[in-house]
Amino acid sequence: MSLPAVNDGFSRHSTTVTNVPDAPLPVRDGLNPTRLRMPDSGTWPTVLDYLVARFPHDETRLREKVAASEVVDERGQPITGSTPFAPHRFVYLYRDPPVEKRVPFEIEILHRDENLLVVDKPHFLASTPRGAYIAESALVRLRRDLDLPELTPAHRLDRLTAGVLIFTVRREVRRDYQSLFDQRRVTKEYEAVARYDPDLELPATVRSRIVKERGVLKAYEVDGPANSESRIELLEVHGDAARYRLLPHTGKTHQLRLHMSSLGIPIHGDNFYPDFYDVAADDYSTPLRLLARSVEFADPCSGVTRRFASVRGLDWPL
Repeated sequence: MSLPAVNDGFSRHSTTVTNVPDAPLPVRDGLNPTRLRMPDSGTWPTVLDYLVARFPHDETRLREKVAASEVVDERGQPITGSTPFAPHRFVYLYRDPPVEKRVPFEIEILHRDENLLVVDKPHFLASTPRGAYIAESALVRLRRDLDLPELTPAHRLDRLTAGVLIFTVRREVRRDYQSLFDQRRVTKEYEAVARYDPDLELPATVRSRIVKERGVLKAYEVDGPANSESRIELLEVHGDAARYRLLPHTGKTHQLRLHMSSLGIPIHGDNFYPDFYDVAADDYSTPLRLLARSVEFADPCSGVTRRFASVRGLDWPL
């Protein structure tokens, strides 16, 4: 079905849960139901008429779902073929996930307790359902495989970035851990492999103003007050390449990739910066050499300092 993406209750640029009412349908196969809001006005006689008008290519499946009582309102009451259209109301239904080719890399579990699940995410696996990657996302895989329907990301990693990714296990602690990341109370350390430039003075702190527009793949830097900051340190040299420690103070989209590129040492395998080039979705031959090495924070529930580190490594370019 060509319905909107699964709604997990997150804004696009933040991990904090927004004021979205709890879904009256449970998680199924690791996926939240899709939430649709009725428009402010309209002349459709029934909810089903509105849905068919909005998604004409899905008419057959929508009628099947309504007949099977799989479309409900915000109270969990099934929508029938005669339920009248009502402005501002919400309906919920399960989206038919697209057929996806499995991303052939596994998630390693680093830590699990009553509040947290910490994993070592591989390259090429999305953190959460988005775009062409729905079932093949870390969130959906883990919810399904570990039977954890309330599992929610405390933060996110780009699909092409590997490393430490933290989820909350219980709804009750979700906001406490997400707030750590939103309020920058987390120390994050990354590693990257890129070209070695002997003339580049390191360590260096890069500050710039980064803009990411909706619908545009690349972020970019513009003039104006800085809204991003990263510290770049040299760890070791290997021929023409080097391994770097990256310490982001802020968390803008593609920040580390942009800052490495602005220094003239774009991360190996980066097909966005400095110049975009297309890579097939199932081409795993050249991973982005960027790794979320560790995350450290004071646990909001216990007060104990916690540090989680990836056990993955970054290959040197051939």
